[in-house]
Amino acid sequence: MKASSSLVFLALLAVNIVAAAPESIQRAILDDRVVVVVPVATNRVTTISFPGPIAAIDGAGISADPKLSGAFQLAHTKGSAFLSIRAASRGTAANLNIRWNRRTYVFELVESNAPVLALNLEERATPASVLPTPAVSPTRLLALLDKAKAYPLLRQQHPEAVAQVEARAFAATPAVTDFNDYEIRIQEIFRFNAEDTLVFHVRLRNKSDSEIRYRPDSFAVRAGDRLYHQSISDAPGVLPPRGETTVYFAVTGTPDGARAELSLKNDFSVLVTRATPEPPLSPGNPEPLPGETGANQP
Repeated sequence: MKASSSLVFLALLAVNIVAAAPESIQRAILDDRVVVVVPVATNRVTTISFPGPIAAIDGAGISADPKLSGAFQLAHTKGSAFLSIRAASRGTAANLNIRWNRRTYVFELVESNAPVLALNLEERATPASVLPTPAVSPTRLLALLDKAKAYPLLRQQHPEAVAQVEARAFAATPAVTDFNDYEIRIQEIFRFNAEDTLVFHVRLRNKSDSEIRYRPDSFAVRAGDRLYHQSISDAPGVLPPRGETTVYFAVTGTPDGARAELSLKNDFSVLVTRATPEPPLSPGNPEPLPGETGANQP
């Protein structure tokens, strides 16, 4: 009986380890415009690996000498392509700047009970090997919008239909772009890798007592210092006073036609162009009736 219980325990432990692997072992594309948050534990070691030898390391409150106190303890051999780090105490946080290939990459280290044990960094493909964005027809883009709208139902009833779709929800951490009299709140983002397309599900809220009109074809997102314009949208173009509306729009590739490879982990800001209101008709210049040319009648 004891042996049977031990086998059950080991089986459950193995299942837990396999389930935890995708969270504790991660990979990321190197991007010197993005701060990478790395959860680190006090009783575990986190290893950050680069594609090649690290040139320099800098950070406040980080000690490479076990005899000296610091918020984090770091181990690195000069000339190697990796470093290991551990939090020295609870509730600590610090930034770590790493110089590699003539660029500086910034990491935000945060003490956590759910650490990343291995972060494997990869180089972005060089321009010579970057594939062009696949031609995505308007019909295909509409299909992607429909799939994003139906994602919760498809995931529940037909999971194979969305197996290749990455999704990020913002219920716990709202992402809001505020424009004083109205705001745009990101609800969800979906990534369709084959089409190199992100579909944004957003809510627009009018905080004023006046109707707000905008161009439905003008949505764009800012990630870092780059702006990505929409490839398609489903938007009414009007916000009623004190009202809200749901909008879906997509961005595909980069403005120069290459693949953007945008990660869902980016901090996005959503932009839209307001429509210029038409000037009111003056009493001396009424709108012509149907059939009139505007010339004086005999």
